Amino acid sequence: MSAMLETPELPAVFDGVKLAAVAAVLYVIVRCLNLKSPTAPPELFYQDSALSRFLLKSCPLLTKEYIPPLIWGKSGHIQTALYGKMGRVRSPHPYGLRKYLTMPDGATATFDLFEPQSEHCIGEDVTMVICPGIANHSEKQYIRTFVDYAQKNGYRCAVLNHLGALPNIELTSPRMFTYGCTWEFSAMVNYIKKTYPQTQLVVVGFSLGGNIVCKYLGESQANQERVLCCVSVCQGYSALRAQETFMQWDQCRRFYNFLMADNMKKIILSHR
Repeated sequence: MSAMLETPELPAVFDGVKLAAVAAVLYVIVRCLNLKSPTAPPELFYQDSALSRFLLKSCPLLTKEYIPPLIWGKSGHIQTALYGKMGRVRSPHPYGLRKYLTMPDGATATFDLFEPQSEHCIGEDVTMVICPGIANHSEKQYIRTFVDYAQKNGYRCAVLNHLGALPNIELTSPRMFTYGCTWEFSAMVNYIKKTYPQTQLVVVGFSLGGNIVCKYLGESQANQERVLCCVSVCQGYSALRAQETFMQWDQCRRFYNFLMADNMKKIILSHR
């Protein structure tokens, strides 16, 4: 008994536990920061055409290796969080006029119109018709930043406010925005075409907005008139497959699913 008391094993075991805890923390940090991910140039998929060659020549960044900032630059989670914080502090506040359109079913569609702040580089009248992401509108930070940059480069901007997304605009019909409805976007584009008969259009959609603008352009060939090009940013191509992905715990995907679902619930309940 005395021999056992003279050679206690607890400190060695305790040191092993501390070492394991440190190793676990380091593993989590490396995994969350995605530090083991190699850098590489973007993988491009395109059809060989005059437009594709022009874009590749004009945007050499597309073919260069992307080297993110040290430590936090490889983590999409941290980039998202940092931009969310920095955007609230540094996001510009472009001035626009809110337009109201009455839909055939009584719904009130709204969009914000921003005039260019300089002459376009080719001297043409070009309007960007913009569809934001899910539950978003013209007052979101990323939309304000995009519009401010476009205005300064000579573009007029029309930004759709998804039906029911603005907290101070009441619904006037028993529906809100959905994944596939192009009615409000179509009404906004028709207003721009009628009000500015000389303007050419650049169609831009973010995330859910990418689905809507691509669907709109494919619904009728008439919708493609006066459209110079369409840019779809971070579009989700299959809602069903995306749903399966967002139910996974890997890379905290299920946490984002919870945030988006909670945001949708708040919007629906605000119109209850």
